[in-house]
Amino acid sequence: MSETIEAAVAAMRAKFGEGIDGTALFVLEDEGAVVVDASGVRAADTDTEADVTLSATVETFRAILDGDLSPTVAFMSGRLAVQGDMGFAMKLGAMMS
Repeated sequence: MSETIEAAVAAMRAKFGEGIDGTALFVLEDEGAVVVDASGVRAADTDTEADVTLSATVETFRAILDGDLSPTVAFMSGRLAVQGDMGFAMKLGAMMS
């Protein structure tokens, strides 16, 4: 596991705690992926099945997790791609802010 993925897992644990209802896959371009579900937060394969998949560059995810970029603004500006359950994605966005 890369240092970037390890840092993402740690940052997302701080945001999502022990886990969430549903499965979300965060794909960090050129690095790998992190999955958040009822079991918690961990590194994952980029092809892991999920209710929603959010894809962006490492820099975009870092800005979102640091509170410097709203997930909604990232999505609307094309910096964050969302596939799957949009309502669930909106809930995740609120948790990440």
